[in-house]
Amino acid sequence: MATTTTPGVDSTETCDVLIYGTGLVESVVAAALAWQGTNVLHIDSNPYYGGSWAALNLDELKAWTDRVNSASNNTPFSDAYLYISRNLDPRKYAIDLSPHILFTRVDLLSLLIKSRVSRYLEFKPLGSFHTFEQDSFEKVPGTKEDIFTSQTLTLLTKRSLMRFMKFVIDWEQNIIVWQDYKDEPISKFLEEKFGLDVPQIVELVHSIGLLPTPKTSTEVALGKIKRYLTSMQVYGNFPAMYSMYGTGGELAQGFCRSAAVAGTVYRLGTKLVGFDETTGVAELDSGDRIKVTEKIISSEALVTHDEEVTRMVAVVEKDCKEWFAEGESAAVVVFPVDTLDGNQAAVQVLVMGSGSGQCPSGQAIWYLSTQEIGELGRKFLYVALEKLEETILRESTEDFEFDVNEEEIAYLPNGLPVISSVRLGESLRNFTPKESLKYLLKLTYSQKSTVSPIEATADSKVIYSAAPGFSLAFEGIVDQAKALYELVTGTTDDFFDVDFEDEDDDATVTAATADPEAREFSEDKDEEDVGGHQYDFEEVAGEMTI
Repeated sequence: MATTTTPGVDSTETCDVLIYGTGLVESVVAAALAWQGTNVLHIDSNPYYGGSWAALNLDELKAWTDRVNSASNNTPFSDAYLYISRNLDPRKYAIDLSPHILFTRVDLLSLLIKSRVSRYLEFKPLGSFHTFEQDSFEKVPGTKEDIFTSQTLTLLTKRSLMRFMKFVIDWEQNIIVWQDYKDEPISKFLEEKFGLDVPQIVELVHSIGLLPTPKTSTEVALGKIKRYLTSMQVYGNFPAMYSMYGTGGELAQGFCRSAAVAGTVYRLGTKLVGFDETTGVAELDSGDRIKVTEKIISSEALVTHDEEVTRMVAVVEKDCKEWFAEGESAAVVVFPVDTLDGNQAAVQVLVMGSGSGQCPSGQAIWYLSTQEIGELGRKFLYVALEKLEETILRESTEDFEFDVNEEEIAYLPNGLPVISSVRLGESLRNFTPKESLKYLLKLTYSQKSTVSPIEATADSKVIYSAAPGFSLAFEGIVDQAKALYELVTGTTDDFFDVDFEDEDDDATVTAATADPEAREFSEDKDEEDVGGHQYDFEEVAGEMTI
């Protein structure tokens, strides 16, 4: 992947803030500081932007795997095992190390628009959320219309769901309803207060809230469920989006580009090897010594074993369009608790088709993750992988035939025959396809949380950022960035308080998410290098719509 770096900094040069690591949080802080006039030097030991958020081509992925498994590994990743089929063009893949989706009603999207970083990016919609149940994928009814028209829900269940949806939109103001359940499992609250059955609780908790377990506290879970429901219909018939060519890594590059436009100096492939807090001099592996007048922000926080997620990436020779909504190229599939031979945490799957810019046409990438750890976590990921394979082969087959009796056929008023959906579902589950699925890449690894080795205060000369979170959705990025920004400046009042010269008060989020034609990804684009999106920061900032 091509990169652009700034020539070596003279040993007498001074900067206000040195930021070590180009992950998403660090990049947001770099841009925020630079636009307020802070002299920022931003470096990364990797030859690419994004750090632990990066999307890598296959050559970079091989090097990353070797580094993660080396004795000198200081990343939050470990235990990486990689298989790559022969004859793959490394430049046509962008494998996301920490895949995330972006709900439309969150502060990160607001910041992307306010900072105009969204103009450097291209977003695509994500409206397909599926729950694995009864050996098949059921699409989640995420709107009132979906619930009203559902043929599988009883009238009583529909009323209970509608009552809950009305409540959860303003749940913070209805404290009397949930205060006694604040620390109780969300499943207990939904059952006792709203009379919801297990299938609806599972969908609300796992597929809509994207929570790992129904034991999550009610107070936490209600906020996650509201996030999905309030994000629907903001820009179209979908609650979430993702950036092309990689998720968090592309956002990080966008903020780095903004920071560079504001004057930040960038150097990739550069390590911070020492810092003298007394003199304020930082030493780089190039031999350069940099006088830092304010602070160093470092992404190399202390790796802990308190929290961990087990991840798997599989590239398959199948477009998986059966799982996508019309005009889209991504989907979320959730395997709830106790659906994979005893899993106690959900397995979440983000499916990316070629329209995401991460793989060539006719292929798809499956990103699986679970908060089950070690060998047990890998076991459940492989069981989920088998279920995904079985399901996509069934749903994409063209040789499906089965016998029906006359009593299993109903007739519409216009005379058209309709086969029993129950009978059809049973036949599909029992159907064994003739073809097999080809895997072009498999990668498994673990990712741990990080904490600051010291308590950060306004007097600290070195402060630390955290590794990517385990949730499938972006969470806490803006809060983390503001906290670091405040430690440097003493306030957040002027955080991205910028009067851009070409300010447009009506900045909108349109094109790629609203216009079906704009959402299409051309076949020609699929054959280009999808990994070649390391920005040339000498370019003039351009406009980009979401």
